[in-house]
Amino acid sequence: MSEKPIPRTFESLGPLSGHARVPGDKSISHRALILSAMAVGESRIEGLLESEDVIATVAALWSMGSQIGQDSNGNWVVNGVGVGGLLQPETALDMGNSGTSARLLMGLVASHAITATFIGDPSLSQRPMGRVIEPLSNMGATFSVTPGDRLPLMVHGRVPAVPIEYRLPVASAQVKSAIMLAALNTPGITRVIEPERTRDHSERMLAGFGAEVGIEEIDGERVIAVTGEAELQPHNMSIPGDPSSAAFPLVAALLVPGSDVLIQHVGINPTRTGLFEILKEMGADLTYENERDVGGEPVADIRARHSALKGIEVPPEIAPRMIDEFPILFVAAALAEGKTVTTGLDELRHKESDRLAAMARGLAQLGVPVEERPDGLAITGSGGEKLKGDYATPHIATQLDHRIAMSFTVAGLASAHGVTIDDIRPMATSFPSFPPMLADLGAIAR
Repeated sequence: MSEKPIPRTFESLGPLSGHARVPGDKSISHRALILSAMAVGESRIEGLLESEDVIATVAALWSMGSQIGQDSNGNWVVNGVGVGGLLQPETALDMGNSGTSARLLMGLVASHAITATFIGDPSLSQRPMGRVIEPLSNMGATFSVTPGDRLPLMVHGRVPAVPIEYRLPVASAQVKSAIMLAALNTPGITRVIEPERTRDHSERMLAGFGAEVGIEEIDGERVIAVTGEAELQPHNMSIPGDPSSAAFPLVAALLVPGSDVLIQHVGINPTRTGLFEILKEMGADLTYENERDVGGEPVADIRARHSALKGIEVPPEIAPRMIDEFPILFVAAALAEGKTVTTGLDELRHKESDRLAAMARGLAQLGVPVEERPDGLAITGSGGEKLKGDYATPHIATQLDHRIAMSFTVAGLASAHGVTIDDIRPMATSFPSFPPMLADLGAIAR
């Protein structure tokens, strides 16, 4: 990321229309790289998200012995070292802004005979890692950490690690995946118990690479069992478009009058479609077209047309299926008729920023009645009227958070005078092509 902020003002002078593709799914991209590095042989990945977060994972795996590059068609080629084959990194692993890279790679290192230091940018260094440290410590890894269980930290892997049975205290796909990755080089069977279901990309992909993964429902809880000392086979895959990224242009189309936008090749894994279900409940004209299966993941083209939305109470149990999409849902709620109430979102306090506080502050600048509560927001929408604050063009502080930046970009398209984002650089974390995509669909940036 360049050193100087890059501000931009976004507005819409008419309907958004056309079709586009969003970058590859960030969650799947991380996992595809990691599991390819754990296979023996060459894997090819088409459609990998080439964002700063994912490149942090590439760099870390390279420093631990995996050979990673691109072919003449732009596909990524990974020559793995095999389970148990990670090499001692010579320098610290820089995770940048990527919490996913940090937590998943901590799990991978935990059952290898190496020691790795994890560092990150100022934002990531404020995010707690205790949820991952606890189960990995139970498996035998040891940690030297910054107070508050934050980065920088050092992981001392244990070989052989100890198989455990671990019930997730809070729904977290990252914690679950970290344990499963540690289990790959751990003799015996490691079990993770999910009281609430989270995104299941790791389970699907591990099975695709040949790992022995068992899944069953016991007393209403989901139990995932991974048999260790696995031998993964190389695998070729195509990454579907990220539904978290698709959410931004789709919500923009719902909010800007006359809009009709088609986003192609989007993953519709049921553990990731909570936002789309909530938007439909609010009255969104949102439809799936050309549904199909790509490498074990369900995929569709998604069409969004301008809609009159209504406020609802969002059930807290859906949060694990849309935790990253709440900022853009808050923007949709700001244009809906009536009140939208969300609860059970404590985790948003500990993302790249305090997303509840950042969204409440920014929406208030746009004249939206919003009540910030400890675990959610209550937003009274405009009933479709364009947003406008006390001054012509509100200037929004993004807190170096990509989802805050993109959410208020969409708000700018639904505002009377546009919205100025203080810095568009964070968008490179997950969606580097977002501003030019909006321009192609008819948005204005200046």
